[in-house]
Amino acid sequence: MIEVQNLVYEYPTKRALDGVSLRIEAGTITALVGPNGAGKTTLMRCIAALEMPYSGRVLIDGRDTREEPRRIHEDLSFLPDFFGLYDQLSVARCLTFAARAHGLTGRRVAQAVEKAAARVGLTERMSQKAAELSRGLRQRLAIGQAIVHEPKVILLDEPASGLDPDARRSLSELFLELKASGITLIVSSHILSELEDYSSSMLIVQDGKLVSGQAVSLTVDRTAYTIELEAPAAGFADFLLKLPGVRSAVDQGKGTQIVLDGPAHRTPVIRAVLDHNYPLVGFSEVKRTLEQTYLEETRKAAP
Repeated sequence: MIEVQNLVYEYPTKRALDGVSLRIEAGTITALVGPNGAGKTTLMRCIAALEMPYSGRVLIDGRDTREEPRRIHEDLSFLPDFFGLYDQLSVARCLTFAARAHGLTGRRVAQAVEKAAARVGLTERMSQKAAELSRGLRQRLAIGQAIVHEPKVILLDEPASGLDPDARRSLSELFLELKASGITLIVSSHILSELEDYSSSMLIVQDGKLVSGQAVSLTVDRTAYTIELEAPAAGFADFLLKLPGVRSAVDQGKGTQIVLDGPAHRTPVIRAVLDHNYPLVGFSEVKRTLEQTYLEETRKAAP
């Protein structure tokens, strides 16, 4: 769906992107993270065909942003960090304006407005002016304007900025719904805990380059578990290592972390622990947070 090939972008005094290459599959949500000034927004603007790179190519569904920017804009939306709304227009009129601006005409406009409003949960507020909406609802309206023409790709820069926890949760649910409908999303944010609610992979940008040179998968390793006993037991890790399917076992204070050859070994391991009268009180899957992944990847890339 999105392919970036050796992208270079330069400002008068700085190279903002330095040989960035990446590939993003359709129907996924990719987290774009990195420190301020790393080049995240510039990368998004190049993908959105709003900036032309010094060299390299960006392909959206096989179309080059240099050659077909207008055509690409029909299938793509970019919502910047600081977006504008026509405050004196109602929700319905804001969505109608966006639909017509993207070339929709006739009955398609009303149908698109109705569908977009339902998607972002604004059906009951169609007559309300944009100026009267809360920060979270304004964000939803902005996203509604971005999806009213049903793009294949949506780029969002800091979409949760300024939102309260409830609004962030609603936004996460909306992104998952959009993904389920086949839309490809790239979301840039500094709120890593919020990104991990819906992202399937992560791009880390530092000094205009991708850390690790590629997207980092956020798929949970479903073979890592923590076994917790009521009280520490000498030699427990050694006992676990003798069991079939146990790849590693490491004591970690409150529990012992194990890695299995596959999820099918969970039940036999638990049965063996109980059969040997170990006081088992917990068995849980190890969750690797996005923040942990980010720190690990940046540390590996450090000189």
